[in-house]
Amino acid sequence: MKDHYAALGLQSDASLADIKKAFRQKASQYHPDRNTADDAPARFRAVQEAYDVLSDDSKRQAYDDNRRRNLLDSPADTAREIWHNYFSQLLQAANTPSN
Repeated sequence: MKDHYAALGLQSDASLADIKKAFRQKASQYHPDRNTADDAPARFRAVQEAYDVLSDDSKRQAYDDNRRRNLLDSPADTAREIWHNYFSQLLQAANTPSN
């Protein structure tokens, strides 16, 4: 399961304004026309998908319900995925040259 909140760098209690702001920042950061990294197109698509889900009330509710259910159904797998996503972001940030 993809973590849309992590794709936008947000907590699950983020407001719609926070989601819009994070989307604009991340979309600008990962837009393939502005970012030549090999994974930029994939990250840009992930940011778009996250925004599509989290900015729609009914989609967000369904996503949050499914997310909570997955946390309860398979906590070890969920914890492993969370740590993997967290460390992947840290490693990428460490390897990305700052402007």
